[in-house]
Amino acid sequence: MSKLFLLEDDLGLINGLSFALQKAGYDLVIARTLQEAEVLWPEGKYDLLILDVSLPDGSGFAFCEKIRKTSQVPIIFLTASDAETSIIMGLDMGGDDYITKPFKLAVLMSRIHAILRRSQHFQQVPGKLCSNGITLQLLEGWAYKDSKRIELTAAGYKLLRFFMEHPDIILSQEQIMGRLWDCNGDFADGNTLAVYIRRLRAKIEDNPAKPTRIITVRRMGYKWNTGGGME
Repeated sequence: MSKLFLLEDDLGLINGLSFALQKAGYDLVIARTLQEAEVLWPEGKYDLLILDVSLPDGSGFAFCEKIRKTSQVPIIFLTASDAETSIIMGLDMGGDDYITKPFKLAVLMSRIHAILRRSQHFQQVPGKLCSNGITLQLLEGWAYKDSKRIELTAAGYKLLRFFMEHPDIILSQEQIMGRLWDCNGDFADGNTLAVYIRRLRAKIEDNPAKPTRIITVRRMGYKWNTGGGME
């Protein structure tokens, strides 16, 4: 049975989600404030966090930042804001999904199922991934270039991992965005992805202006290149 952690202050929403999630077979722990969450979080091991962004004593973003210092547990944000800047900020700091209120319960349940399936798959893969002088420590969630640790955002780490798991395969923009962001992808266009690619290249390429690891395949997408050729 998967154990979920819900941080939400709306009592009506809490009651509805509690009924649906427990009926679906999930074990659920609920916090209504950041203070409660900080007390309850260390007391259990959770498979997924569902965090409201706006709380009486702060923001779910702040709790996510704290969690990401020690854990790669999947996180879904719930929020009334669909602003692109808020969505990107949430994903950048470590969110796996972003759902705006009001939402359909069936959509949330589908997202939960998808993220848990992916998380269980990741737990089955080997603990290390190496390619092109880049090493990912999968259990710890760290990336290294030539044995020196690289500081990446959670979104940057997921993007790098996706590339390294598919070496020398052309990945379309749609494939990459669909893999990185399970939430409604209206905000995530090619320009958004290009920003993430540029940031990642600045971290891992010897010369970001002439990338040799993540190369652009014109009119087709991007590729993790193990052949050493330039873009």
